This record gives sequence, C-alpha cells and structure tokens, in this order.
Amino acid sequence: MDLSTLIRTIPDFPEPGIQYRDITTLLEDPAGLREAVMQLAAPYRDRPPDVVAGLDARGFIFGAAVAVELGAGFVPVRKLGKLPGETIKREYRLEYGTATLELHRDTRATGRVLLIDDLIATGGTALAGLSLLREVGADVIGAGFLVDLPELGGADRLRGAGVDVTALVSFPGH
Repeated sequence: MDLSTLIRTIPDFPEPGIQYRDITTLLEDPAGLREAVMQLAAPYRDRPPDVVAGLDARGFIFGAAVAVELGAGFVPVRKLGKLPGETIKREYRLEYGTATLELHRDTRATGRVLLIDDLIATGGTALAGLSLLREVGADVIGAGFLVDLPELGGADRLRGAGVDVTALVSFPGH
C-alpha cells in the first residue's frame, strides 16, 4: 500500500510557502492506519524494544499502537507542563521559535527504547526526545516516523546522533 496517497497536502499552511502534510486522512482510513503501524513495527519484530516512546502529540497515536503490536510498554514524551511529578526537560528550536519536552525522571524507559513520531522535519523534537531518553539511561535502538521531509535534514541529524531511522513516506520540499 502506498501510504503517501493517504496523506493530503495543504498548501500555504500554517503560512505562505509551507506545504503541510496532513496525516488525518491516513488516520481516518482503517487499512492505511493498520499498514502504517505494521510498517513502523516491522524492523523491530525479531528483537522488540522494552518500551516505545511517543513524542507529543501525534507520536502518541502511532507509538501506542506500535507498542501494542510489539508487546512493549509505552512512555509519553510530553510538552512542557503536561506531566505530573518530577520531570527532566529539554528545550529545542522550532522553525518559528522554541519549545520544551519533558519526561518523568522515574520513567520505565531505561532499557531498549524505540522513539516514534508522525513526522520528522528539522529533527529538533526528535533530538530533544533522544536527549531526554539517554539522560535516564535508555538504549534508543531506533526511531520511526510516518513522514520524512528530507530537505530539512532531521533524519540525517538523528542518524548523526547514532540512531537508526525508519521513515515510511518521504516528501520533497516542505
């Protein structure tokens, strides 16, 4: 199944010149959603992670489903102020500013961890998540994304940090 046909492009959103890759159309398609989850899980079937870490917020959708598929636990990496209890934080740059991710200091994501999100662009969010996971002792065995925007270099930055990257669909330009 060609998952790219289930992802619509919305031009000039959120600002002129941006080609927004809207995954809600894939999420609405039962076969497409199932196929995306199966493909994200496939590289890890023979040696599954202990935990899948999903990046806030759409990484929760795919991450939780991949965790169930692989028989792993799920850990949310949240935006600032969303987790109760003691957390560790990482600020990262966005295309239009900065943001902060948090992870519980006492997380169970200390073994083999697979990082999941819906899209990788510049890699800022994924690298912040990777940094948090490594701080708590996780062995991040890979990262999976539904969409890669290769011209923005995020997947290459993540590979440069020593992480195997899987992306199911690649869209040129942004």
